[in-house]
Amino acid sequence: MVCCLQSVIVLFVALRKARKQQQLISKRLLREDTQNGEGKAGMEIPTDPLSEQEVLQLLRDTQKGTEERKKSLSCLRQALQHKETQQKFVRLEGSMRVLIGLFTSSLADVQMEAAHCLHELSHSSDPAVAEACLPATSYLLTYLSGHSIEFTELCLYTLGNLVVESEAVRKQLLPQGIISALASCIQSPHEAVLEGLGYVLSQLLQAKEASIEIIPCVNNALLISQGIMSTLVLLLLELASMVSKAVADGLELLICPVLRCLSNLLAEEMEGCNMQVQDERLLVALFTFMQYFLNHHLFIVQECLWLLNNLTADEPFFCSAMLTLDLIPALLQLLPCSRMVALLVLTVLCNIAEKGCAYCQQLHQKAVLSSLISILTLSDAEVAGQCLELLHLLFLHWPEAAADFFTQAGLQALEQHQHHPELQERVRALMNLATQPTAASPCSLVSSAAVPSSLP
Repeated sequence: MVCCLQSVIVLFVALRKARKQQQLISKRLLREDTQNGEGKAGMEIPTDPLSEQEVLQLLRDTQKGTEERKKSLSCLRQALQHKETQQKFVRLEGSMRVLIGLFTSSLADVQMEAAHCLHELSHSSDPAVAEACLPATSYLLTYLSGHSIEFTELCLYTLGNLVVESEAVRKQLLPQGIISALASCIQSPHEAVLEGLGYVLSQLLQAKEASIEIIPCVNNALLISQGIMSTLVLLLLELASMVSKAVADGLELLICPVLRCLSNLLAEEMEGCNMQVQDERLLVALFTFMQYFLNHHLFIVQECLWLLNNLTADEPFFCSAMLTLDLIPALLQLLPCSRMVALLVLTVLCNIAEKGCAYCQQLHQKAVLSSLISILTLSDAEVAGQCLELLHLLFLHWPEAAADFFTQAGLQALEQHQHHPELQERVRALMNLATQPTAASPCSLVSSAAVPSSLP
């Protein structure tokens, strides 16, 4: 699994560099190395395009005995490196039918040579050549679970080349199930397959119709059932390790979509989601990212906080971990960063406080009140409103916090908002607590020794 994650990181770093160089929408060509002008089995690579008659003869020869078939296919493969030969080939009646027949052969070496021929055609700059490959797409998808890594890799790069060239190809691949076929490749332990997968996905997602016709086809339920969330968590842990070693240049371009993907999947509220991500190390990774990118890439901090909000929204596991790992002080330090960051931090704190008195007691012990008073003094109405919501939860579940709040100039901070039409009712309710005797909280009804030091 670690090897797999490292290969994914290598892949996205390469894609990041390509994006910077504006070369992301391009075609890739997989060819065996050639030396001295010779191809496979010592055959001479043609230096000039073949005539239509020569192409036709090669096709005829592919219908002969096994050895002659393999030799003719290898010659055809080399000939199809020329644009003119590609165009002549696809214009010949029945040429693609013959090639696809060989591609679906039961003989592995014949099938591989035919796949290389298709790959050469997919690399053509002529859209007509790409569209001539349409009858092969369903087989390319089927063979993604092929008999060899090299064969699967070749099918992936052929698909990637075809989808970037032709909208007609993309429209045909979607109903044929390209998304589910690619999802099945995610679990491959082989770096070459993962890199090919990343190439196809990058080409698909760069299409102009991606947001409307491609992205909605992604089956979140299928991804979750195949353990994608656990894989994303492990990838984030690996990325955090790289950040800790100060090798994070440009990694924000990978970290951001991974954070968003995991956060969106958590929002699906599907059975088994939370079990796949219950790892305290994920919290440490998120705070590593926030600390590292705080000064230069604030959007990463916001993405981390969105994910943290989804993690703490329902399950008590991460709320407890936030307290036991003593991450509350680091969270509070983010409050002055920006209005959006402050709102997200306060929302996460509300998620924790909603879990009850033991959680509110520990938030009180983590000195959240002084930070809340400071933010109330400086904040706009929306941030103040979220701050009031947090105070309400703290006072409800742990009344001792109310008494402490008012002894720390909390009353003066509240008074600044008492005439705001959207806040005055909540401010008045909190201020009334200052004149009431402190009620005993459920937690204080048991002995101090019985208050849980480690939350469930």
